[in-house]
Amino acid sequence: MNLAISLFLGFFTALIGIIPPGLINMTAAKVNLKEGKKSALWFVLGAIVIIFFQAYLAILFAQFIDNRPEVVVLLREVGFGIFAALSIYFLWIAKTPKIKKGKIKKKSTTTRFFLGMLLSVLNFFPIPYYVFVSITLASYKLFSFDTTSILVFVSGVALGSFLVFYCYILFFKKIENKTTYILANMNTIIGTITGLIAIITLFNIIRYYFG
Repeated sequence: MNLAISLFLGFFTALIGIIPPGLINMTAAKVNLKEGKKSALWFVLGAIVIIFFQAYLAILFAQFIDNRPEVVVLLREVGFGIFAALSIYFLWIAKTPKIKKGKIKKKSTTTRFFLGMLLSVLNFFPIPYYVFVSITLASYKLFSFDTTSILVFVSGVALGSFLVFYCYILFFKKIENKTTYILANMNTIIGTITGLIAIITLFNIIRYYFG
């Protein structure tokens, strides 16, 4: 397996997964506005440490289930239920989020580093995301589950994550109006995405049983 490809795939999938406005990248941008780039970068480094290990654990789990079709099918069925429920919740139940512009008090860089770690720990999205990504890439022979490829891929994830966070820090003022619009419509966006995932998952389940 070409390690350069593994690095690129990790980098690219991280870009896709983190570009949408979220808790970590928006917090990084706001820390930069209130406390400066140094504090924001320490916050980002703390977040990336956790993202690195989350991606690594996700790929190890993906490796475990890759050769167990019955586990994959079970996860698809559970995933369909979860994504369908999330779609119903975000499209018809959840209230429109209120955008608050609170002040962030000045903190030490060490505090910001651990805040970045904490928010990343609370964010469970990377684990199922990289499980899905690594299994999909492996099915197309674009990724292998050997130790070197995994470490290179996860390093690409860390680099891609850092680039996105850094861009938020640099350009947040220019894109603030757009991100405000996205946040105001976040329920619809998330509900639509989870709905599409639920439909694709249901299709794969039907194809497995009746194909």
